[in-house]
Order: sequence, then structure tokens, then C-alpha cells
Amino acid sequence: MHDNVFRLFGSEVRFTQPRDASPSYHPLMEKKQVSEEHAVAEVVDRLAEKYPSVERAEIERIVADEYGQLDGRPVRDFVPVLIEKSAKKRVKRLVVA
Repeated sequence: MHDNVFRLFGSEVRFTQPRDASPSYHPLMEKKQVSEEHAVAEVVDRLAEKYPSVERAEIERIVADEYGQLDGRPVRDFVPVLIEKSAKKRVKRLVVA
């Protein structure tokens, strides 16, 4: 196993991937990762706009946590959608509380 670590909204997010599942580097892989991170950042923007009473830093923490929970999942196409759905539920609970 090896770790991929990056910072997302001030939080360190660590992804573990089996060594044998790690494909050779290809520029499109890097582009796909950047595009996933951009989509996740847009999730924060949408939630912050929809729930202005919740501090943006709290929304970023929730989204980073949800992103970290998808660690090791091989199919990444729906990660932003799954994160938004889970994070939205958590943010709604903060507004109601």
C-alpha cells in the first residue's frame, strides 16, 4: 500500500492505494484528479451558498471528511455527487440544530 496525500480546504486528506493496483503514470490521470478536486471545491461553493448561516470552514471540514471516507474506492466518477449528498445532509443538521 502507498499513500496519496493532499490538502483539501486546509485539511490533510490521505488516500491509500494498493501498490499492485497503481497504474503507470499517465498525464490524463493527473488531469482527472485535478478535475475531481475542482468538482469537490464546487460542492463547497454550492453548499456555502445554500447554507449561509453555516461557516464556510465548517462546510469545508465536512466535505473533506466525506471525501476522505471514499478513500480507496476504485470508481471515482461519482465521488463529487456522493460527497455532496452526504455533506448536504450533515450541513442541514447544523442548520436545524
